[in-house]
Amino acid sequence: MRILLIEDQSRLANEIALKLGQSGYDVDQAATIAEAISVFDTRSHALAMLDRRLPDGDGMSLIPRFRKQRTNIRIMILTALDAVDDRIEGLDAGADDYLTKPIDLDEMMARIRAHLRSQGSDQAHSVSLGKLTFDLRSRRVTVASAPAVFLRRELALLEALVTNLNCVVPRETLNVRIYGEGDDVQEHALTALVSRLRLRLDELGADVEIHAARGLGYMICRAKGTTSA
Repeated sequence: MRILLIEDQSRLANEIALKLGQSGYDVDQAATIAEAISVFDTRSHALAMLDRRLPDGDGMSLIPRFRKQRTNIRIMILTALDAVDDRIEGLDAGADDYLTKPIDLDEMMARIRAHLRSQGSDQAHSVSLGKLTFDLRSRRVTVASAPAVFLRRELALLEALVTNLNCVVPRETLNVRIYGEGDDVQEHALTALVSRLRLRLDELGADVEIHAARGLGYMICRAKGTTSA
C-alpha cells in the first residue's frame, strides 16, 4: 500500500518514511507542492500526509485536487500550526486527520492504520459498467456474467481505468501502472495497448467506451445509448 509524504523538513521526512517503510508501506516523498503534484499524478496512493508550511505555499491547497482525482484517498495534515482554529480549518478543508508537531510516530502509525482500515471498508469489491464487471480482489472480469480473459497488460490498463470511472487517468499514471517505473516504454506503446483493449471490449459486447483526452490520458465510461441493467 502506497503513501505520499509531503514534508520539507528532511530529517523529519526521513524519520517518518523510515517508520512507514518498517511497517510495510511504500512511500513517495515530496518537499514542495509542485513535487507533490508530479508524484501524485503518476502513482496511486491510499493516503497522503502533508505539511502546511511548504516552500511554495500551503500544503492544504492540495486537498481539493487530491479529492477530485481520487475520492477515496485518506488525507492527514502534519503541521506545527496547532491552534484550534487551524485544526478546524484543516478538517473543514477536507482532511481526515490533523497531527501537530512534534509528532509521536507510534501514535501516527496507529492513526494511519485506523484510516486505512476505514478506507478498506469503504471500497466496493467490484466495479460494474455497462455489461462489464471487474472484481477488484480477484482481478477477474466478466461481461454479461460470462468470464472474460485479457492479456496481462490489457488487464492492468482496464483495472487502472475502471478504478477511476468517468475520470481521465493521466498517461504517466497508466504507464507506471502497466509497464513499471523503470521500464523502457516505446512512445506509442500505450496508444497501441488502448486500441487493442478497445477492440477486445467491442468483441465481447461490454457496452463500454474508452475515450482519449488529447495530451492528457484516457477515460472509460458507459457506451452511449446503453442503460444500466
